[in-house]
Amino acid sequence: MKLKTYILLFLIVLSTTLVSAQVKFEAKVSKTQLGINERLRVDFEMNTDGDNFNPPSFADFTVVGGPNQSVSHSWINGVRSFSKTYSYFLAPKKTGSITINQATIEIDGEIYKTSPVTVQITTAVSRPNDPDNVENVADDNVHLIAEISKTNPYLNEAVTVTYKLYVSEDIGVSNFREKSNPRYNDFWSQNIDLKGTQIQKTEFKGRSYRYLVVRKTVLYPQKSGKLEIEPLSLDLTVQVPTKKRDFFGSVLTTEVHKTVSAGSKTLTVKALPENGKPADFSGAVGDFNFTLTTSKTDLNATESLQARVEVTGKGNLKLFQLPKLTIPSALEVYEPEHTENIRTLSEGMQGSIVDNYTIVPQYKGKYPIPNVDFTYFDLKSETYKTISSGQLVVNVLDGPTNNSNSDSHIATTGEGKQRVTMNNDQFAFVKSKANLEPIESKPFFNSSAYWSALLLPLMAIPLAMVFRRKKAQRAADVTGNKIRKADRLAKKYLGFAKKALGQKEAFYIALEKALHNYLKAKLRIETSDLSKDRIQQLLLKRGVDAVVVSDFLSILDSCELARYTPFSEVTMQHDYDKAAKTISVIDKQIR
Repeated sequence: MKLKTYILLFLIVLSTTLVSAQVKFEAKVSKTQLGINERLRVDFEMNTDGDNFNPPSFADFTVVGGPNQSVSHSWINGVRSFSKTYSYFLAPKKTGSITINQATIEIDGEIYKTSPVTVQITTAVSRPNDPDNVENVADDNVHLIAEISKTNPYLNEAVTVTYKLYVSEDIGVSNFREKSNPRYNDFWSQNIDLKGTQIQKTEFKGRSYRYLVVRKTVLYPQKSGKLEIEPLSLDLTVQVPTKKRDFFGSVLTTEVHKTVSAGSKTLTVKALPENGKPADFSGAVGDFNFTLTTSKTDLNATESLQARVEVTGKGNLKLFQLPKLTIPSALEVYEPEHTENIRTLSEGMQGSIVDNYTIVPQYKGKYPIPNVDFTYFDLKSETYKTISSGQLVVNVLDGPTNNSNSDSHIATTGEGKQRVTMNNDQFAFVKSKANLEPIESKPFFNSSAYWSALLLPLMAIPLAMVFRRKKAQRAADVTGNKIRKADRLAKKYLGFAKKALGQKEAFYIALEKALHNYLKAKLRIETSDLSKDRIQQLLLKRGVDAVVVSDFLSILDSCELARYTPFSEVTMQHDYDKAAKTISVIDKQIR
């Protein structure tokens, strides 16, 4: 009887151990039905630590938060319990039934997948008119406004759109990112650099607000009529104070994710007047000066001079062409070198554009460069204005005399010149391959090729034996194989990160994976031990300089921070270069 009891207890313990050792990887959602104006939380949970986690695409959602990672360890009655979770906060893009596809992770060399989860998205749900509701408080205290400098501009007149985020003094905003960017169809557009922009205080809707300029764009309408400016939308994390206080009496806050939009705007663009429009008008709109100058007027034949056609001022400098220079046909002229020195400010484009011609006279004499006219539409007077350069005379002092009557012929640059056409058959008579053969051939027997074919297989036998032995030793080196695998993964993900430059989320996920796999290879630790304190302790213990360790940890901070703040492509390139350099330095210093 006692033997049966022991056997039963042994089977119970064995089954419990097998169940506890079973790997679980599943997806959980905070709710299965929600309104399109609500948020969904998705948790991917596992009971065994793994590597190379890949979430689904979330194509029908906007990721407003995450991934947030949490790990927990516990011991109950001598049994170890482990849990690791990746959490995402999602905003649905459409109504209807949406399926969240499978996520994958690698655990002990095996790939595990979650089951797809389906949620039902309904139309916007009404929220209770509760002044203490955090979402209502966020709606009432955060606003995105688009301010337009002019709603009724002329065609090709500069219009500045300034997007301001207004936040009341009662709440805070921890971070924001652009959710949808305006495409500015039918406009030439350029964003203004906002480095150094400060938060300012103002009165808005009769209350005290703070505001920050989040984007400023200069637009030049390219057609007349009613043109729509698409809205800019931001995803925000809003910190709303509650009525609760902590142990020290400070007000506790709660975070809520919110999307704000500036709304679409409409401009009524006026066409340029047809009355009085000159025939040579090329589309210049603004306030300009025009000059035609030469580097010298007296020179000898075969010497060169520079003729400079320049427009300076304020207006659509990048959107029109300079008038062409015409010269006497006795002067040889080359295609002009076009240069621009233009700055785009809040008021529009300012600067200069230049066509620089190189002219070489061939004969002695005096050659006039005719007057050149430049026409533009002046916005102040709303009329067309023409500026004339005046005639210039080039005096060739010394050179051969031109006996033809072509001195006075005027030609536009490039006129009368023909392109040389190359004939692919002009060297057809030259045979490129001779295909020569020796008169007397040597026998194969006792030749170098004969002895090589005979001896090489014999020499390959010891090489094959050495190769097989090395392969067996390498296969038996379990620790070394893990290190080499992690090292390959680090190089692989660094390559993925380089390819993903410009795509913030994909870039920083790949970069973080590369750093983690590198640490696992060098420090021989598992993913669950990759805390910053543990990493710093181990690197310093292995002889890595403290400055290099600090650089490595700062890259990990950038990977985490990138999930919540906007990063430019320049910042991504800097982080990639810094990661590659830091890994190289650690390789040299680590013992």
